[in-house]
Amino acid sequence: MDPLSDSEVAAHLRRLPEWERHGSAIRRTFSFADFEGAMAFVNRVAALAEAADHHPDIDIRYSKVTLTLSTHDAGGLTDRDFALAGKIET
Repeated sequence: MDPLSDSEVAAHLRRLPEWERHGSAIRRTFSFADFEGAMAFVNRVAALAEAADHHPDIDIRYSKVTLTLSTHDAGGLTDRDFALAGKIET
């Protein structure tokens, strides 16, 4: 799978306005009321990631969860990253 061009990435990001580009990845931080809510969210994301066979980097800081997506074997962002981000948004 080839990495997306800058214009393709920009078009995808317009559909996912809460996500931002961070180098060769996209990233979003989610906030929850407490650690339990954050962990419940992480478990839901884990199930989506397993189903997609595409796994984000996950940083948990008490009630905040930051997800970072990149297709490492393609060397950048691909449609897989944006497809999983879209599923996470729903």
